[in-house]
Amino acid sequence: MNWPQRILIVWVAAILATGASAADLNVFAAASLSEALAQVGADYGRATGDHVRFNFGGSGALALQIKLGAPADVIVSADELRVDQLEKAGLIIPGTRRAILANQLVVIVPAAENSPVVSPADLEGAGIRRIAIGQPDLVPAGAYAREYLERLGLWEGVRRRLVPLDNVRAVMEAVGSGDVEAGFVYRTDALFSGRVRVAISVPLADGPRITYPVAVIRSTREPGAAKSFAAFLSGAEAQAVFAKFGFLQPN
Repeated sequence: MNWPQRILIVWVAAILATGASAADLNVFAAASLSEALAQVGADYGRATGDHVRFNFGGSGALALQIKLGAPADVIVSADELRVDQLEKAGLIIPGTRRAILANQLVVIVPAAENSPVVSPADLEGAGIRRIAIGQPDLVPAGAYAREYLERLGLWEGVRRRLVPLDNVRAVMEAVGSGDVEAGFVYRTDALFSGRVRVAISVPLADGPRITYPVAVIRSTREPGAAKSFAAFLSGAEAQAVFAKFGFLQPN
């Protein structure tokens, strides 16, 4: 065998080895993470050669899909409850769960309108007919909003005005289009939209504690790559991206 042939064989072997080591990951993630995780996933793919696909949605719906056997490798939830449920069902790999981010609840109104909402009590006012909210049983932002309103004694007064939607992005669209007068989302959702503005920021000390846990799903076919990606989310590079999009540290 001459040297050109040997070089060709080594080159082909290297290509095959690289292809064999690349992993395809299915990451189920909260809708509020859409833009930030798209960038983080691209950065991770360039660094490792792995391909990361995202399924964004309400955390409750994502957890249900996993329980029903959907092919997920990693979940990043907008609340601890959904991962608690998966953990109790034995569906995540022990030791892979960690809180990576935090967020803040806000009330948004259409940017183009003069809204009367300046305090939580205004949500009971005559000028507010519809308030968009994530479905509390499926969408963490909706559950957080309900917890906050109940704490203030406002839940019963506004519940007939509530318009439950599938995720925070649907709430953003409803408010931005003027279909509703107000809505509950996360601070990060409202930061980069010109169609809505924040009317009320729920103080971190007064509002629900909002953290985002990541965990690796037990049925993953790529346990090594899934654990690597989950760990990457806690690293300095990914955390810098999350901070750029307005997310907070979990502590």
